Amino acid sequence: MKPGHGEVLIAEGDLELPEAEAMLVAEFRRQLEAGLWAAVPVAHNDGRREARMVRSFAEVPRDADRVIFFPRAAGG
Repeated sequence: MKPGHGEVLIAEGDLELPEAEAMLVAEFRRQLEAGLWAAVPVAHNDGRREARMVRSFAEVPRDADRVIFFPRAAGG
């Protein structure tokens, strides 16, 4: 994460610990209920940046190091 570039750490935890996983699932749902979309970065060897949209915590790969939440586009 780069301070000053709009990134904010919302939650972190160890998926091997049931209480930490429950907290992460709850926070994921809270962000979606607040109207945000979620995506998981996809690694590329050529330097490109890309992310895959996810709609549930179950779609997040267990080895993902982050989930990006962002607002839906305004307008019609």
